[in-house]
Amino acid sequence: MRYQELDGTIHEEETFQDKLLKTLYTTFWGRVILKPLVAPWFSKLSGRFLDSRLSSWIIKPFIRRNHIDMSPYQKKTYRSYNEFFTREIRKSRRAIDDRQEVLVSPCDGKVSVYPLDDHACFSVKNTMYSTKQLLESEKLARRFLGGYAVVIRLSVEDYHHYCYPASGYRSNSYYIPGKFHTVNPIAVETVPVYKQNAREYTLLKTKEFGTILQMEVGALMVGKICNLSGEGKVKKGQEKGYFEFGGSTVILLLQKDKVVLREQFLRNTKKGIETKIQMGQELGKSQ
Repeated sequence: MRYQELDGTIHEEETFQDKLLKTLYTTFWGRVILKPLVAPWFSKLSGRFLDSRLSSWIIKPFIRRNHIDMSPYQKKTYRSYNEFFTREIRKSRRAIDDRQEVLVSPCDGKVSVYPLDDHACFSVKNTMYSTKQLLESEKLARRFLGGYAVVIRLSVEDYHHYCYPASGYRSNSYYIPGKFHTVNPIAVETVPVYKQNAREYTLLKTKEFGTILQMEVGALMVGKICNLSGEGKVKKGQEKGYFEFGGSTVILLLQKDKVVLREQFLRNTKKGIETKIQMGQELGKSQ
């Protein structure tokens, strides 16, 4: 996978997760193994194990394998793997750009940006998805025609809490059940990810950016998207929720002529390169 830092540095790497998923999705025996892995009962069973003290032995090998720098995180003894995975970072390590005209990233991850054209479709690693399929609502999809889909893919080493990208008034959450599948790019080559994954979205009405749709997408062995609050006023940078174990994705749908996104995101996406970003950094500015 190729991705670029905000400073322009380009990386190309294949992680342990990438290799495992390549095996699962591109080999006969991998697909045989994959079938029970995406079943709801397996997701629930895995979740119970990862919540238990029996899973704590996984933590140190996971940190070493994925080269995770633990210095930004609050120091504590983790009683389970999920407690480690949902660890909280020190607030000083994720400063929120508080300029009123700036739309910030709701999470850490790697960004791709897609214009929502007349057919209301966008691509995730060469696989097309319509906003109607994503939302299961043609009426709601039309509200974002001519705007953008901002797709932020989290890897297992990323900070898995997410916040609101702007201040405003949020709706209740809308949950769309689905079959759990990984959102890693290798999987997208063979599986229509967003049609099968469980997902949850919220509408955020803002003064500066119009109405933003913020969606969280679960993945393999993620039994729960953990959103913290209901309808009401929220502030930019306020925590919205977190994911339990697994690679996951946050999507923002933006309305037409409301946000001018950073040109770097648009340029890189056209080249098939993701852009690495952290929670609180600038995605774009009000138009």
